[in-house]
Amino acid sequence: MSGHSKWASIKHKKGAADAKRGKIFTKLIREITVAAKDGGGNSDINPALRTAILRANAANMPKDNIDKAIKKGTGELPGVTYESLAFEGYGPGGVAIIVEALTDNKNRAAAEIRNIFSKRGGNMAGTGSVAWIFTSKGYIYIEKDKITEDELFSISVDAGAEDVKTGDTGYEVFCDPKDFEAVKKAIADKGIVWETADLTMVPNSTIKVTGSEAKQLLALIDILEDHDDVQKVHANFDIPEDLLQELA
Repeated sequence: MSGHSKWASIKHKKGAADAKRGKIFTKLIREITVAAKDGGGNSDINPALRTAILRANAANMPKDNIDKAIKKGTGELPGVTYESLAFEGYGPGGVAIIVEALTDNKNRAAAEIRNIFSKRGGNMAGTGSVAWIFTSKGYIYIEKDKITEDELFSISVDAGAEDVKTGDTGYEVFCDPKDFEAVKKAIADKGIVWETADLTMVPNSTIKVTGSEAKQLLALIDILEDHDDVQKVHANFDIPEDLLQELA
């Protein structure tokens, strides 16, 4: 399991996300609104909206909140206009970081993200500085008690998945973003429940980080993820799972 995905999963299982449910809802509402604005309010023909709604459902967001966010995106209700931005930089240990944001004030967002990097042992970099280290992928994580490796491999690859990796506690399914919906549907049609399913940036190489640098790096990532404008953070760190458990 990739380092950042593993860290997110550990925090989720320890209930860290529940304490920030209101903030999570705010971020999901932005994601739904932008998806509806860009591709329309019908999730049957708008994959980005469908994925955002599934994420909202997984976070137990009330249906009324989802409906209002969609209507704000389609213009049926008044709403704020958000702009998509991506920031690139390096964290402690030379770890590459990409920050995806949705904001109504790009100058404010850029200044605040830069400030977080500089105060937490990192530094912002120019566009393209670290993006080449990552590849956009569909990503699905399923725990081992849900299905056997052979069954999952057959289902996923037949639906268009590129690879299935087995870890200590679960399986990671990777696919091209254009095949993400088909792979998800094939897995769901078999009654298999996943832990995570999302479009993400997968690192082509990782950097091992330990000790105080690992603690400093995870603190930087947590603060970035907590920022109101930040939707996702991607990083190419490799931290031992026992250390991740300890730091969580």
